[in-house]
Amino acid sequence: MSSLRIGIGGPVGSGKTALVDTLCKNLRDRYEIAVVTNDIYTKEDAQFLMRSQALAVERIIGVETGGCPHTAIREDASMNLVAVDQLNRTFPNLQIIFIESGGDNLSATFSPELSDLTLYVIDVAAGDKIPRKGGPGITKSDLLVINKIDLAPYVGASLEVMERDARKMRGTKPFIFSNLKTGEGLAAIIEFIETAGGIKSQNEPPVHNDKH
Repeated sequence: MSSLRIGIGGPVGSGKTALVDTLCKNLRDRYEIAVVTNDIYTKEDAQFLMRSQALAVERIIGVETGGCPHTAIREDASMNLVAVDQLNRTFPNLQIIFIESGGDNLSATFSPELSDLTLYVIDVAAGDKIPRKGGPGITKSDLLVINKIDLAPYVGASLEVMERDARKMRGTKPFIFSNLKTGEGLAAIIEFIETAGGIKSQNEPPVHNDKH
């Protein structure tokens, strides 16, 4: 059985790494998981996940793309494909590999060679106009995650407007509002991954927002 490769994209600061961290901590007791992160000049996101103890260090690979972030997940995904292959060889029973892109604009998409399922993360702090700006990340991702909903009152953003525009831009494709600090929306994201990804653990403890 091949591992489910889940691409997680979105602009800088939208909460991609926080989402990967939280998903790993909530799913690691039920599934065999590994992570590939992408940064342009560093391995900062991989190091964050290691410090956070999201997974064992050997299950996390940081890729330094050295250029435009979307190139490494779309036009030339070779570095990421090598990392995925390395993880699959090291851990032959892997069930899920999260592939976090470097922070990018709304046009970023994952190559079908690299990702089976795509999640795109935007944050409310960037303004309620983001969903209606469109772009492949907004319109074509399998799941749109609208994160940091707790910040809406502080930045003058309307969640109602974002919901309306997300429906308009995505049609029948799903989207979820989230606050990863409190865990709001997390259960729905996990349910989507398990259902759309065709995986389901027999042992399903309650979802929690583990900070350890």
